[in-house]
Amino acid sequence: MSNLFTSSIGKKLIMSITGLFLVLFLLFHMCMNLVAIISQEGYNMICAFLGANWYALAGTVVLAAGAVIHIIYAFILTILNRRARGTQRYAVEATPKGVEWASQNMFVLGLIIVIGLGLHLWNFWYNMQYVELVYSHEEIAALGLEPANGAALIAGLFSNPIYCLVYLIWFGALWFHLTHGFWSAFQTIGWDNQIWRPRWVCISKVIATIIFLGFAAVVVYFYAHSLCTGGAC
Repeated sequence: MSNLFTSSIGKKLIMSITGLFLVLFLLFHMCMNLVAIISQEGYNMICAFLGANWYALAGTVVLAAGAVIHIIYAFILTILNRRARGTQRYAVEATPKGVEWASQNMFVLGLIIVIGLGLHLWNFWYNMQYVELVYSHEEIAALGLEPANGAALIAGLFSNPIYCLVYLIWFGALWFHLTHGFWSAFQTIGWDNQIWRPRWVCISKVIATIIFLGFAAVVVYFYAHSLCTGGAC
């Protein structure tokens, strides 16, 4: 068991498992956000259900733990890989044939994703679940906050073209990260061979594209809706 936390393979296995867990959450979160396009009332019902309830809080803790563990092990493995390469990392070499651009830049892509995650938590989680945890209903009303009105938060945020661009860049980094990270996770777990590796690579691109298009659709829809309500169409 100790080798799981100390060996390089063990660290990669932990990062792979937590990464796959986060992919499942992304698919769930994407589907939830798409509800806002179909029915804003339905989306707000989901937000109310996932408020400051014990099951929502338990889910948040598990999700946060998975994200933190994934990020920490990504940093650790990056440092170990750079130490292992030593001075070779300063040599200017062409990218080896067959090595994806995403695999060469996973750390940078990860940093962009972490920064985007922090911004997203500030824009949504802080204004929704957090305020329900720290303020009473009377205080929330006095502050003019509506934590269960997630549709209004989405509409307000994505009426700003700068935020739309920032989020689309974030989703783009996530796409590149997933196209390599998803199939690489199955390779680390051992569910990989000459037959299945190209299949996992293809599945990775499909899943990454679905997640990207699903999240991007919400941004584009609400920005276009803000233009129309503003008389631009």
